[in-house]
Amino acid sequence: MKEKKSTTEHYFSINPESKVKYGLIQTYLRGTRFEFVTASSVFSKKRLDTGSRLLVETMQLPRKGTVLDVGCGYGAIGIAAARFNPALKVVMTDVNTRAFHLTQENIKRNKVTNAEARLGHLYEPVEGSIFDCVLSNPPISAGLETITALVTKAPRFLSPKSSLQIVVRSKIGGKTMLCILKSAFGNCRVLAIQSGYRVLMAETICQKDSVRRNPEEPVPEKL
Repeated sequence: MKEKKSTTEHYFSINPESKVKYGLIQTYLRGTRFEFVTASSVFSKKRLDTGSRLLVETMQLPRKGTVLDVGCGYGAIGIAAARFNPALKVVMTDVNTRAFHLTQENIKRNKVTNAEARLGHLYEPVEGSIFDCVLSNPPISAGLETITALVTKAPRFLSPKSSLQIVVRSKIGGKTMLCILKSAFGNCRVLAIQSGYRVLMAETICQKDSVRRNPEEPVPEKL
């Protein structure tokens, strides 16, 4: 879970007004080299944050299908997933226009051909689609209501036998998120704990129409 910033403008602002100051991160994830362009008013400009790194190092990706990175920032998690498994199609969403453009640039910079960025709040840019895995390092500064919505709305966008995997600070929302995930999915387990963070994973039930909240609503299409 991303930490709160001290400034009045947050990385979940739709149109950041601060002067753009670019940065460049070069790092290795699972032994693979990555390079990310970053900027002011986007989370973790100077280095890949510990939470995102833990999620990338421990996330369980499907062998094939579609993956969604919600609140992608400059795209590190989703781009890593796309690089690790070229058989996947990865979609990344963020409400921050600066983050959206950075993600587009980083897709090209890392020579990823199986990923795309979409601009919008949480699941709005992918309405009508379903995924085999949802990943997120949710912003705590966005408030509990937003983070709860990220979790409780996830089952509607997930296929049966799929998962939501998120990283949170153990001492800031760890127990709360565990309860929210269990309430939304009926299950939750800890994939990893390290450096004050934990990766939580909840899975959808394997039964017909398990991702549909209302039998009257149409079945979403796969991307």
